Amino acid sequence: MNRAQLADFLRTRREALQPEDVGLPRGPRRRTGGLRREEVAALCGISADYYGRIEQQRGPRPSEQMIAALARGLRLGLDERDHLFRLAGHLAPERALRAEHVAPGLMRIMDRLADTPAQVMTALGETLVQTRPAQALLGDETRFTGPERACVYRWFTRPESRRLYPEEDHGYHGRVFTAQLRDAYTREGPTGRAAALVAALEAVSSEFVTLWAAHDVGLGYSDRKRIQHPEAGVLQLYCQTLVDPANAHVLLVFTAAPGSESAERLELLSVVGQVRSDV
Repeated sequence: MNRAQLADFLRTRREALQPEDVGLPRGPRRRTGGLRREEVAALCGISADYYGRIEQQRGPRPSEQMIAALARGLRLGLDERDHLFRLAGHLAPERALRAEHVAPGLMRIMDRLADTPAQVMTALGETLVQTRPAQALLGDETRFTGPERACVYRWFTRPESRRLYPEEDHGYHGRVFTAQLRDAYTREGPTGRAAALVAALEAVSSEFVTLWAAHDVGLGYSDRKRIQHPEAGVLQLYCQTLVDPANAHVLLVFTAAPGSESAERLELLSVVGQVRSDV
């Protein structure tokens, strides 16, 4: 670990970012350019004290998970991210693992969607980052670890995950999740992460085994989706997608028809911003 270079690199990248770059107001009292340490800490989901100690060359070596969070919060490109890993004394992630690094441009879009339910997902349905309204609508999907990070795995192994959708829609969701996993499996081949996920599901879910054997392909969602919320009820939402082909990421943005009852409920959820906890 090169403490001095790590601290200097973080400081220069922090000072290069402007509040407008990450969706923050500049405010009348800001005298210098760049972000404050506490602002970067909030973007990375860590304490300001912890981040400050890194810039001051104090404290233990940051973990790989912490370095990944710093890279995302500072909107680093892939080369910068790899450099950050090496300065912290870690090996740079393999290309397959880089798929979890959200591109700076996509993060800038997310910054401008702070009042809208939106999230970035991998090809395996792993949620990498969510806005606060998305957490209020869908729950904190970034908290899971291991195979449970994939929504298809949770669908077949965690009954509570199905509370997101009305019961009459469950059959279709199961088929779509399975078809999407098959698409990833076909692209990655028998040694990819999708294949490992298939094997894990085959070992625990007879329902998945039946759906997998059906070989459904090409199934997907329309731009409309029904979400069931414990307080707001069933919301009729539009789900727009933006694809980042370089990293195989998808940005999902949930909206409702203006003036509709679902729009009123969605706006209330976005204002309250409380993380949904029933899934």
